[in-house]
Amino acid sequence: MLRLLPPMLVLVLAWALWSGHGEPLIVAFGAFSCLAVFGISLRMDRVIGAEPLDYGLAVRSLVYLPWLLLEIVKANLAIAGLILQSKLPDSSHLIRAKAGQSTELGRVIYANSITLTPGTITLDLRGEDLLVHALTKAAAEGVQGGEMDRRVSRLEGQG
Repeated sequence: MLRLLPPMLVLVLAWALWSGHGEPLIVAFGAFSCLAVFGISLRMDRVIGAEPLDYGLAVRSLVYLPWLLLEIVKANLAIAGLILQSKLPDSSHLIRAKAGQSTELGRVIYANSITLTPGTITLDLRGEDLLVHALTKAAAEGVQGGEMDRRVSRLEGQG
C-alpha cells in the first residue's frame, strides 16, 4: 500500500496545480476524486497482483511512444493507400507470434501496440503466445519481424 502513496501524491499535486481553484466545495470535490481514484488503484492492485510498479516505465515510454505513434502513422498511410487504390488484399493472414516480455504488463502493452497499429489486431493473448490478424502480408511480416517486440521489451526494462 505504501508503494501507491507516491502516485497518490502526484495525483493530488497535479489536481491542485491544474484546477486553479481554492473554494472549499471545489477542493472537497477534488479530494473526493483523488480518494476515489486511489481506492480504485488499491482494488486494481489486488486484482492485477503483486507485480511491482516500475516508475522507470514512465521515463522509458518517452522513447517508445513517439516510435509507436510513427508506426501508427506509417500503417495508417499504407492502409489508406490500399483503400484509395481499391487494391484490398485478396486474403488476410492469421499469424502466431511470441511475446518476449517477462511481465504480464509488458505482454499486454505489446498486444495493445499491435492492435493500435492499423492493419493488425491481436485476437488472443495466452501466456506469451499471441494470435494476430493481419490485413496484409507486409503487416504480418512486420509483426513476425520482432521490432515492436524488442522495443516493448526495452520499454519493460529488458536489454
